[in-house]
Amino acid sequence: MRAPWPVSPAPSELDDASDAQADALQAAARLDRQWHALQARAGAGWSPVSISLAAMDWSLNWANSPATAATRLLQWPAAVLEAWSATQADAAPKSGAGAQPAEPLRQLSQALLDGSQAWWQQSLALPGVSPHHSEVMRLLSNQASNFMAAASWPLTQPEVLQTAMGSQGQSLLRGARNKLNDWRLRHGLEPLPAPAEAESAVPPLAPGQGLATTPGEVVFRNDLVELIQYAPSTPTVQREPVFIVPSWIMKYYILDLSPHNSLVRYLVSQGHTVFITSWRNPDASDALLGMDDYLQLGVFEPLAEVHAITGEPVHAMGYCLGGTLLAIAAAALAAPGRRPGLEAMPELRSLTLLAAQVDFTEPGELGALIDAHQVQWLEDMMAERGYLSGRQMGESFQFLHSRELIWQRAIREYLLGERDSGNDLMSWNADLTRMPATMHSEYLHSLYLRNDLAQGRYPVAGEPVSLHDLRLPVFAVGTVTDHVSPWPSVYKIHQLTQAPLHFVLTRGGHNAGILSEPGHPRRSYQALTLAADAPRLTPEQWRQQAPSHEGSWWPAWSDWLIAQGSDESVTARVPAHIPELGSAPGNYVMQRYAD
Repeated sequence: MRAPWPVSPAPSELDDASDAQADALQAAARLDRQWHALQARAGAGWSPVSISLAAMDWSLNWANSPATAATRLLQWPAAVLEAWSATQADAAPKSGAGAQPAEPLRQLSQALLDGSQAWWQQSLALPGVSPHHSEVMRLLSNQASNFMAAASWPLTQPEVLQTAMGSQGQSLLRGARNKLNDWRLRHGLEPLPAPAEAESAVPPLAPGQGLATTPGEVVFRNDLVELIQYAPSTPTVQREPVFIVPSWIMKYYILDLSPHNSLVRYLVSQGHTVFITSWRNPDASDALLGMDDYLQLGVFEPLAEVHAITGEPVHAMGYCLGGTLLAIAAAALAAPGRRPGLEAMPELRSLTLLAAQVDFTEPGELGALIDAHQVQWLEDMMAERGYLSGRQMGESFQFLHSRELIWQRAIREYLLGERDSGNDLMSWNADLTRMPATMHSEYLHSLYLRNDLAQGRYPVAGEPVSLHDLRLPVFAVGTVTDHVSPWPSVYKIHQLTQAPLHFVLTRGGHNAGILSEPGHPRRSYQALTLAADAPRLTPEQWRQQAPSHEGSWWPAWSDWLIAQGSDESVTARVPAHIPELGSAPGNYVMQRYAD
């Protein structure tokens, strides 16, 4: 007989059904991640959700503001005419040999594009559109403008046709060869043999071969970093050593580039004992390395080794993300009562931050590439291999400046057949590094999305750290045209600490402003010291009050380090040679991957 009520399934049956549903959802999630990763590769890493939300936000506000929209549309012809007038002025015939007639097609197309771009940029500023969505739309419109620019197409680049005819097509053949070699390198293949006329070319620069040549020894190594101690070049040195933490998204030798512009070599010449960490280039086996590992293995362990070697308080310096990580470490060391495992850490005598952010509410152009949807997209892409490749990271920076780094480069190398002559900065920039998936995900979530460090929520050893605990002197450097760490964002350290701050704003960008050696032409900077109890200045107020100086900021920093120390000298410290570790530049910096 059939029961008059439903019969409840046995508990074991419920468990089996629940497990089956969970397995099905996990399988579906894996398929979704693979689909997202495939889309990310095809779409230059952009999440279609992020783009759609930004476009929808702007479109709805545009549609809901008909009067503003109509007024903007009527202003478009005037914007194009204004751009045409500017183009005509720029194209005025120049006297003298080599003067070229104006190219009407190029002028017309560029005027149309420039005028439309100026009009579009103004039209993006609509009330009600979120700032992040405005930045996304602005970035996308810039990419469209750079793609359609006259300088990006051969038909509006007379130089391409003139060079091809003048070389009897050899420029196009060289360009095709360049393109093929780039494709081969991108897929892990060896480039084609160099043609006979290029065999006498200067050998490429590499660590230990024109780059990273300051003498030193690797004095410590763990699974993540090597610690290099540099040989002294003066008979005596300052008592307090300098410990440098570069960013892990770059090879350390940006700070030891060529002998003439090496910040490391300069510090050594000024009587400082210099230590620097060299990050290992991770692989798939490092996928689970997290921010805690980078803090422990990349800062605390080498810092303890510096103290073991010298026995003195330490001047700590961090560059870019290395500065952010070092600020976290310094805040943990400054907290009342040492956390477990940090009891033996040395005293930090000062903290220097070069182009390093500790507050990520206004991260500049990179902020347009980072939101919850983009990060999820990136995580799905990294899940395939366990890391973000150096090429993928490099493409993000290229995307921000596509006109110079993509389109103009393509014209120059593939249509004119000209390879950029290698220099130290370009060689370093091509030496890419990977990032472990877990670490990169944690870094984006905790710093960019949640801004935990500035909010006093970032945990170290299970307890949050606060930048307000910092009392040691701080020397911070921002660069005027930095698109990675905008100087007003770097300056926010002033609002977050109770420490005396010497802030420097130097001419140049994220790298060129830091590589500002004495004697470098057209270098200048502003500098102003702000006492711990001084009224807080806005970036604009600081810039109005800070005096200007000609030349490099390096001597001012070296003098500042000496002033913050004991001003006592000791016999120069010669680093020990440890055969199993080797000499500078070490082994980790040599790790390269085709991807």
